[in-house]
This record gives sequence, C-alpha cells and structure tokens, in this order.
Amino acid sequence: MELMFLQALLLIVVSCLFVPVFKRIGLGAILGFLVSGITVNLLFSGKFAEHPEELLHFSEFGVVLFLFVIGLELKPSELWNMRKDIFGLGLFQVLGCGFVIGGASLALGYSVPVSLVIGLGMALSSTAIVMSQLEESGEKNTAHGKKSFSILLFQDLAIVPLLLIVTLLSPSGESIDTQQSLINLGMAISAIGILILVGKYLLDPLFKLLAKTRTQEIMTASALGVVIFAAMLMDAVGMSYAMGSFIAGVMLAESSYRHEVEANIEPFRGLFLGLFFIAVGLSLDLQIVVQNWPIILLAAPAVMLVKAITIYTIARLFGNAHNNSVRTSFGLAQLGEFGFVLFGAAVVAGVFDSELSSILIAIVSVSMAISPLFEKLAPLALSKAPEDIIDEDFNDTKGEVLIIGFGRFGQVVSQPLFSKGYDITILDNDADRVRDAATFGFRIHFGDGRRRDILKAAGISRFSAVIICTDEPSTTNHIIKKIQASNPNAKIFARSYDRIHSIELYSKDISFSVRETFDSALELSKQVLIGVGVDENEALDHINDIRQRDKERLMEQVKGDRYSGKDRVHIKAVKPEPL
Repeated sequence: MELMFLQALLLIVVSCLFVPVFKRIGLGAILGFLVSGITVNLLFSGKFAEHPEELLHFSEFGVVLFLFVIGLELKPSELWNMRKDIFGLGLFQVLGCGFVIGGASLALGYSVPVSLVIGLGMALSSTAIVMSQLEESGEKNTAHGKKSFSILLFQDLAIVPLLLIVTLLSPSGESIDTQQSLINLGMAISAIGILILVGKYLLDPLFKLLAKTRTQEIMTASALGVVIFAAMLMDAVGMSYAMGSFIAGVMLAESSYRHEVEANIEPFRGLFLGLFFIAVGLSLDLQIVVQNWPIILLAAPAVMLVKAITIYTIARLFGNAHNNSVRTSFGLAQLGEFGFVLFGAAVVAGVFDSELSSILIAIVSVSMAISPLFEKLAPLALSKAPEDIIDEDFNDTKGEVLIIGFGRFGQVVSQPLFSKGYDITILDNDADRVRDAATFGFRIHFGDGRRRDILKAAGISRFSAVIICTDEPSTTNHIIKKIQASNPNAKIFARSYDRIHSIELYSKDISFSVRETFDSALELSKQVLIGVGVDENEALDHINDIRQRDKERLMEQVKGDRYSGKDRVHIKAVKPEPL
C-alpha cells in the first residue's frame, strides 16, 4: 500500500512539473501528461508497474467521463443533424485510411489478413487526444471540430464489426458461428435501445427525486453511477465504454439537471483524463522501442502523414473547405487507443504474433505522444482566406459626426443621435456587418478606420466629432493617432476597455472616454439601492457623487501620467484606490 501511495505521489509531482511548463511554451497539457508518463517510465526502466496496461485500462474511465460530458452538450436533434458526417465522412475515413495503410503493409510483404488488421487498426484515431485538443484550443464547436467528432463517433460505432473482422480472419475462421455473431450484433443494437429508453424516461425523474434530498454527495454518486451503468452495458455487448457514456450524456442533454450533473462529473473527468495520458506514456514498452527504434520512429510519423493526406482527400471529396479539411486531417492523424485492443485481439485470434503486435502498439503510443507536435504543423498547410472586400463609394458621406465601428456598442451610441435628427457617417471593416446593417436600413460605409487613406476618402477633414467604438485598445489608439494627424480640430469620443486604457486615452487629449462597463455597472448599482429601500433621488445623487469622485481621481491620474514623463509601463502600474 505504501508503495502504491509513493507511486501515485511521484506521478503527481512529475505532472505538476511538466504540465505547466508545456502549457507555458504552447504545447498543451496533453503532451505534458504524456511526457510525464514517459519520464516516470524511464526512471523505472519500464518497470513502474508490473502490468502498466492495467493502469491504462483503468484510466480509460477518463475517456468515458469525457464522452459523457460531450454528450451532455449535444442534444439528440443536433446529433441527428450530424448523421451524414457520422455515417458518410466517418465510414469513408475508416475505409479509406484502412485501404491506404493496409495497401502499404501489403507492399511491405505482409499477408492480406495481417495488412487488413494493420490498416483498419491504424485508421482509428484517439478520441481522448483529439477531443481534449479541441477543447483546450476552444475549437470543439467549430466546423472542423464537429467533423472530427463525427468521425470519432463512427469509429466508436465500428468497434464491434472490426473485432468481428479480426475473428473472421483467424486461421480457424471457417468454424465461426455466424448465427452467434448476428446475435451479438443484435444485442449491441438492443443495448443502445435500452440506453435511449432509460435516458428518455427514467433519468430525469431519478435526478428529480434525488435532488429533493438536498445532498450534494448523492447527486455526484448518482451521476457517476449513470456513467458506469451505461459504460458497463455497452461493454457487456462488445461495444466501447465510451459509446455507452456518450449515449447516456446525450439522453441527459435536455434534462433540467444537465448543468448540475456536468459540474459533479467535471473534477473526476479532468483527473482521470490526465491519468489516461500518463498511462499511455507508462505503457510504452521501452525495450521494444530500443530494439526496433528505427522502425518505430520512422513508421509513426510516416503513418500519421499518410493518414492526414488520406483524411484531407476524403474531406475535400465530401465538399469541405480546404482549411477545415486540413485541420480535421492533422487533428485525426494520430493512431488511437483502440489499436491496443484490436492488435491484442489479433494475437489471440492468431492473425499475427505477439512481437509484431508489440511493435504496432509501440507505433500507436509514439504517434499519440507526438500528436500535439504534429498538429502544430497544420497552420503551415492553411491557406489565408481571401479578405471579404466591398467596393466602397464615399461620395454620399454626410453630416459632421463620424462613427467608427458599428458593433453592439456603436449601434447603441448611434440611436440617440439618429433620433435627434443628426446626419451620421458610419465606418466599419466587417463586410458581413455592413450587409446585415443594410437589411435594417442603415447605410454603413465599408473601410478600415486605421488607414489614413480610408479616413481621407470618408472626408475626415470636415467632421467636427468622431466617435470610436472599437473594442480593441490597440486599434482604438491607432485610429486616434491617424485622426489627430488628419484633423487635429476634431473632437474625439472613444470607448475604452478599462481604467488603464481611459488614462491612456485622456493622455492623448481626446474629448471624452467612457469605460465600456462603468456606466452600466453604476446603473445596476443604482437599481439595487432603490430595490433595497433607498429613495430614488437619494440613490441618483449617491451614484452621481460616485461618478464625480471617480472622474476627479481619473483626471489626477491622467495629469500625473502626463507630466511625469512616464510611458505605458507607468500606466499599467495604476492600481484601484478608495474613492
């Protein structure tokens, strides 16, 4: 027991060292966990645990929880809308990659059955790595994120038929009980049906009943219980644990208890998922790698490149854009954890020997380890999307007020001016926004306010007031510089990001700056005072007093900055002070 605690402590310490470092240098937490496992594996000369594959199998619970959380965020209707990608793109990805990689194996001298198993096994990708990378980069709901997920979902569905193929390819394949195989397939379909029924009619009432106990622990335990039940049911019929948990999550996606269940699962998910990546590094057979390192280190990136090219080709044939196809192909290029299972089953079935299986499993592990690095190459293959340009004519500009930026802020700013009868010229560099505004009767001129030639074409010299409503401080600062160079007499009113930005703007001698959250926060505070019993006039006077004190203090800070000879570094040193 003491040894197990020491081993667990070592994994935690090494992870705490590597994960922050790898996140800091932009390689992500996944690679940090993988390197942590490999490091501990090296420290123990590959003998950290007597059976490291058992730790890997146990830690797959992290993948199970991960798929459950993904299911919670995906309503059945959304899943139905993805059916073409799941059964179209997903099917052709598995068959296409299996055919290409299997064909390469055949060319290297392997038999047809061996080549087929190698091709299909390497066609599968790592659900844990791909989805974790998408979540970490915030791209889970992007077009390529959804395509990747659809393919991964089909791969999970393909587990049963792939294992059946391995069995059929065994030397004793002629004695296979076809009837029993069909029964197993029927049981798998029935299990999915049971999960759907349980999720639709039992889970919500169950959580409603448990919520009445007002015991947080029982809600957490029940959420874990649902995941374990679904995973075990799928495993009992030969499917993956992850598929069961995913279906359970989808069935709870429209439940009123979805957010609470997700919050209860989240800590376990992160812990087990990190353990899974560590276990991948620990399960790497160092002896096999040392003995066959030229083959493994050459084969892993080579297979990933072939796989990426194949997936890209298939994605393009399905009508996906170049950039989406590139991101999908690079994200799914690594080999998956199911390869461990498929190659192990091939040994049991007698399709190939344990030595070849060990080499293949090492290739899978290495590909998973270098996957985050491989994905970093994707930007090199991306094409810069052509900028959406609108041919603009500034002959119809009018009025004395120019608004730059017509987003949420600019739209609100313009309303009182329009209602008062002022003619306003509006400038924005978002082509879609210009078109959308036109459908509502707004004439928005397309152009980048940072460019002096655009400002000149818009007639900057005749505007007496310019309102800058952009939300990026550096952009706002740049526009002010261009305006003051073109029309020093124009009064400039600007939206600032925060207090520090306001000080910087006032230092540029603009007429007025408003912090984007300041007045709305004061208005809310005023309503709270009224709501708790303060007289309305008294509350208004109090808010006005707060506003005046803040303005005086702001001007003192601006004056101090202006005459102190300090630069932007000084501005950043400003700290909140009592009124």
